[in-house]
Amino acid sequence: MKLKRVLKDKNVNIKQEKPLIIAGPCSVEDYDTMDKIAAGLKELNIEYLRGGAFKPRTSPYSFQGLKDEGIEILKNIKERYGFKIVSEVLDLRDIEYMIEVVDVLQIGTRNMYNYPLLKEVGQTKKTILLKRAFSATIEEWLNAAEYIALEGNDDIILCERGIRTFETYTRNTLDLNSIPVIKQKTKLKVLVDPSHGTGRRELVRPMSRAAIAAGADGLIIEAHIEPDKAFSDSEQTIDLKELKLIIEETNRIYMCINKN
Repeated sequence: MKLKRVLKDKNVNIKQEKPLIIAGPCSVEDYDTMDKIAAGLKELNIEYLRGGAFKPRTSPYSFQGLKDEGIEILKNIKERYGFKIVSEVLDLRDIEYMIEVVDVLQIGTRNMYNYPLLKEVGQTKKTILLKRAFSATIEEWLNAAEYIALEGNDDIILCERGIRTFETYTRNTLDLNSIPVIKQKTKLKVLVDPSHGTGRRELVRPMSRAAIAAGADGLIIEAHIEPDKAFSDSEQTIDLKELKLIIEETNRIYMCINKN
C-alpha cells in the first residue's frame, strides 16, 4: 500500500487527556428536542454534538432528515451552547452551505467510495470524519483518506463503524482489529462508532469500553433524551444516563492504558 499524504509527520496524534466523545441523535428532529438533548450533553461536558440533517436511508420511505431546516437548528444550538457540530454531507451542492455551521464534515459509509465528494471536502479547511464503508477493506478505507489528503486537507479522522459479515444478530460486525492496524500505518486519529457497529443499545457500552482498550482515540455515539422515540436508529440509541456511564468508564480505561 503506497500512502503518501496520510503518513506525513504533521498528522502526529497529539496525546489527549481523555477520549474524544461525539454524541447526539442520529437525526435532527426539531428544535425543542435538539435543545433538550444539547442541554443534557452540555452537563456531561460534551464538546462535539452530532446530528444528521441529511440522512441517507436504505428505504426511500424512511425519514430522510430535515435538510436545510436541520442545519438551521444546528446553527441555533451551536450559537446557544458553543458545541462543535458534526454532521454528514451527502452532496457536493450542500458543502458550501454546511461549512458555515458544521465544524466536522462526516463522510458516511455509503459515500466512502464517492471520490468526487472526497475530493471536494479535501478542498475545505474543515475536519473530515471518514467512516469506513460496511464492505471496505482497510486498504480501501485508507485510499479514500488519500483522496481527501491529496487535495490538501490532512485534517482527517477515521471512524470504524462495523463491517458487513455473515452474522445477523448485530447490525454489523465491529472490527476492532482495524484500530491497531490503522495506528501502525498512519498518524491519524481513529474513532469507533459502537452504535452502528452493533445496532443494539445494550451492546454500545461494552463495545465502547473494548474500543478504547484497543487504542481508539474516541467514540461517536447516538444519544437521545428519549431513545425509543428517536426518528431513526432508535434501537441502537442510548439515553444520557447510559452515556454518562460510558464516559466515566472509558475515561478510566483511557487513562490506564495511556498513563505511560
